[in-house]
Amino acid sequence: MVHTNIYTESEKILIAKIRSLPQDKVAEIIDFVDFLSQLEQQQSLVYSTTKLSETAFETIWDNP
Repeated sequence: MVHTNIYTESEKILIAKIRSLPQDKVAEIIDFVDFLSQLEQQQSLVYSTTKLSETAFETIWDNP
């Protein structure tokens, strides 16, 4: 993985604000970011599963 030091303005502001916090608050931010990431993964999984199931559900629904 290649790391660069090119940050957007939003990232620079966020990093500066995080650096100004006590360590226990930084830990809370890390937990929150992990939570958001997991939530995004779950939503993506639900969407993908729904899309994959559409054909099967249509077949069942249209069956007299």
